[in-house]
Amino acid sequence: MGFLQPLALLGLGAAALPALIHLFGRKEPPVVSFPAVRYLSETERVHSRRLKLRNLLLLLLRTLLIMALALAAARPVARIDAGSAHSPTAIGIVFDNSLSSGAVTGGVQVLDRLKERALRVIERLTSDDDIWLVMADGIPERLTPGTARLRVDSATVSPVYLSVTDAVAALDAQLGRKDLPREIVVIGDLQRTAFTGRIKLGARLLIWESPGLPPNRAIDSARAEPEVWSGTGRLVAGVSGSDSSPAAATLFIGGREAAKAVTKSGNFVVLRAGEVNPGWYGARILLDADEFRADDEIRLAIRVSPVRSVSLGAGAGRFLEDAVTVLEAAGRARKGNQVRIGTAPGTGGVSIVLPPSDPALVGGVNRQLAAAGAGWRYGGLVEGEWLLELPEAGTARVFKRYRLNGTGEVLDSAGSLPWMVKSGNVIVLASRMEEDWTDLPVSAGFVPFVDDLINRISAGHSAVVRATPGSSVTLPQGTRRLLAAGIEMPVSDRVIAAPLETGVYFLAGAPGDTIGALEVNHDPKESRFETADLDAVRESFDGSVSLLDDRGIDRELFGGAHRADLAGMLLVAAATLALLELLISTLGGRAESHQ
Repeated sequence: MGFLQPLALLGLGAAALPALIHLFGRKEPPVVSFPAVRYLSETERVHSRRLKLRNLLLLLLRTLLIMALALAAARPVARIDAGSAHSPTAIGIVFDNSLSSGAVTGGVQVLDRLKERALRVIERLTSDDDIWLVMADGIPERLTPGTARLRVDSATVSPVYLSVTDAVAALDAQLGRKDLPREIVVIGDLQRTAFTGRIKLGARLLIWESPGLPPNRAIDSARAEPEVWSGTGRLVAGVSGSDSSPAAATLFIGGREAAKAVTKSGNFVVLRAGEVNPGWYGARILLDADEFRADDEIRLAIRVSPVRSVSLGAGAGRFLEDAVTVLEAAGRARKGNQVRIGTAPGTGGVSIVLPPSDPALVGGVNRQLAAAGAGWRYGGLVEGEWLLELPEAGTARVFKRYRLNGTGEVLDSAGSLPWMVKSGNVIVLASRMEEDWTDLPVSAGFVPFVDDLINRISAGHSAVVRATPGSSVTLPQGTRRLLAAGIEMPVSDRVIAAPLETGVYFLAGAPGDTIGALEVNHDPKESRFETADLDAVRESFDGSVSLLDDRGIDRELFGGAHRADLAGMLLVAAATLALLELLISTLGGRAESHQ
């Protein structure tokens, strides 16, 4: 036997009140010697025994009445071993075999514990039940008990993130199609990140209270700095988790160990690579292994490009001259004509065009842009103040700018207006690199901005797209194939589902050129091992929700099959006791009045 509301058992303490009242209410009458009533002594003794018996009976009835009410409030239930049948039920099972189920606790993989619990639920299903199953792919399937058993028993750890809230919503919609009692059972590791949003439930929701997850340490982000390397560069990785012990992070580029550093959770680790030949590379950062190995590694793409040569034309200005000199001294630029910076487009290579200092010359610049085949032209000169967000330079302010009119790629905007645009091999800036036009030249980010402009932007965008396994991703225009470790996958649509296997997939265009890379890595939400409590679970669901241990799941499954709720019987018993107490009190009072 068990109790659905065990806290109500505290009310049993009130059963002592009738006895306490009886004890404190007892009084010894005074003894008076009166010869005339001595003949009544025998009668008084008989009446006293009868009165004591009635009072004890009333005391017992009142005590039992209070106990019956307290027990009824606690809702006792008792198992009824009358076979295994239960009324047909529309039953949904969420089996969360997402990435975090690959963690190991006590030498046992979490997935094995989930299977054991889920199979115990499935063993109680019958062919009369309407059975639905959702696993990490989030797709509800209608199954027979035997098929559900096979699906769960053969399940492996999936790299896909599962929102338990969304899975429950999908099952709730399916179960509502039949006029049957509805129940949903969630068997998972109870990660807090799996409960997102809030939905209204029609079915009863039973959530298994899992044993919990081990301490964890994970790489949850990584980026290359700069985005395009010129010979050398560095990778910056973020490490998170509850395990704060130090760990080694190792960088591998093309299968070769390139750098190593010690880090711990909550830190960013910087891994500097030595000289790398030009080209595209698949890299990975590996942490020391812990009890959850799937997030101890992150994959990313590195593009290494030769240092580009640059020349400055008339009107470039002293700030650009100084910045290029610094880059040449640092080995980040060299003299030549791959990139030409000035107030007019050049021939060959890439031209970065600045507006002229004299507004009267704008018309001539526009004619030269047209002759070069560029799709952009300078419009009117405007003054004000706009914020400019640049990836390598941070935030800068713009005070003067030309309006840019035309068609082509917008690389950066100041406010809502294009500030840096591209068309073919011509890049056009709306402002001059001078203090009265923008504070960018006097900021710490100016040299990195010029570096990015010469070595990445002028070389053409090679997009790096990031995704989690199975998620929807939009590929760059012109992508025809995905290439990874000798595998070639044709692409017919720009929007695809990311591969389930983590790794770097290079994007090939029609001529065979590499136009970018797709990085597929674990979802960081799967690395956060905070367990959801009942309050956190109820934030996601509006309806009947219970967080139950093994015995609770067995007891509550199928709305009380194989058990009897004794609360009703106890309430009937309490009513009977109250009636008896009333009759005895009433009849006893009348008998005393007649004597």
